[in-house]
Amino acid sequence: MRSANGSRNKTASRTGLGKARRRRYTNEKARPGGNAARQSPSSASTAVAAEQSGHSALDDIQGLAAGVVLVSLGITLFKAAGISTGGVAGAAFLLHYAASVNFGAAFFVLNLPFYALAMRRMGLAFTLKTLSAVAALAVAAELVPIAIDVSRVLPIYAAVCGGLLIGSGILALFRHHASLGGIGILAYFMQSRYGWRAGVVQLSFDLVVLALAATTMDAHKVIYSIIGAAVVNFVLAVNHKPGRYVPA
Repeated sequence: MRSANGSRNKTASRTGLGKARRRRYTNEKARPGGNAARQSPSSASTAVAAEQSGHSALDDIQGLAAGVVLVSLGITLFKAAGISTGGVAGAAFLLHYAASVNFGAAFFVLNLPFYALAMRRMGLAFTLKTLSAVAALAVAAELVPIAIDVSRVLPIYAAVCGGLLIGSGILALFRHHASLGGIGILAYFMQSRYGWRAGVVQLSFDLVVLALAATTMDAHKVIYSIIGAAVVNFVLAVNHKPGRYVPA
């Protein structure tokens, strides 16, 4: 009798264990990003490409165009108020204010070293879209002031509204698997690969650029520049979370 009971108990135990394993496997499959931690780099890249495959060429063109227009309007407000921002755009602003270098040209050239990372880590499609967006912004940043004459703007308005425009434009580019180069490429890569929030990564580098801006700009303009950069990164940190547009 004890032998029969022991046999039944062992059978029930194995059955219960099997059910528990099946439930755990089902839960892992159902959980968003449940298998992401076990994906290889190539699998992660494939997942990114697959997520983006829902966009047609026309979708990408209008998305990139909208993003470039929004960012160029924000940059126009920043330039009119004499303030800067972070990242490669901030470095281009520093050259523009300190040495009267053409902002668009400086922005394009400073972005060139980052395309190697984009090509190796983010793929050809991402690199070509980013290169197109950077080139378009370099031109738009010089053309918008011709179309719109902003002779006077309060620095706080330029910082907040310009930051919102730039942040929204970058979001549009991210949504279509592109960026504005520079630190944006690094931020996009760190989020897609490691799940770090793009806005947090961007802000860390922005603080370095803004610290350099403090050596060439008036104190009050540096403060408004910090506000503008904070608004840009706030928009990215809140709206571009891991798993929303790229795998967590």
